[in-house]
Amino acid sequence: MFHRWIGISLAAFLLISAITGVLLSLKKDFDILQPPTQKGQTVDLQKWKTLEELNEIGLAAAQNLYPDKSYTIDRIDVRPSKGVVKVLFKEENLEIQLDGATGTVLSAAPRWSDWIESIHDGSIISDLFKLISMNALGWGVVIMVVSGFWLWYGPRRLRKKRKESRT
Repeated sequence: MFHRWIGISLAAFLLISAITGVLLSLKKDFDILQPPTQKGQTVDLQKWKTLEELNEIGLAAAQNLYPDKSYTIDRIDVRPSKGVVKVLFKEENLEIQLDGATGTVLSAAPRWSDWIESIHDGSIISDLFKLISMNALGWGVVIMVVSGFWLWYGPRRLRKKRKESRT
């Protein structure tokens, strides 16, 4: 009974986590989930614009796409081996890829993988919910595995003991 109620309680969270986990594992394979990383002109960092300049170019590019919105940069992902800087915004799940050397906009597209990840880990609701739900989910799965093993092994062991006591 214990196993059943924990399983029922965790079912929706496990289903959401499993579906979003599958989508996240495929994010590099489907451009709609995460735009493919472009290539810049050079990987020589000394020829690159400063992060401050790239920051300004990224903000301007976002403003050009959606002039009626204001944007906050979430992070800047530097890919020296590709010659690219990805400017990621909190709003619109927007990703702007810039050539590190010239500042040319190479790509501007939504990055749905970040939104899917926030559903996957529960942070879409709050960081406290993420902490509680991920721990509950993790411990719940551990309990389900242990109790499931016992529900399988326990009766086998009893049948074996009964069989041995008859002989």
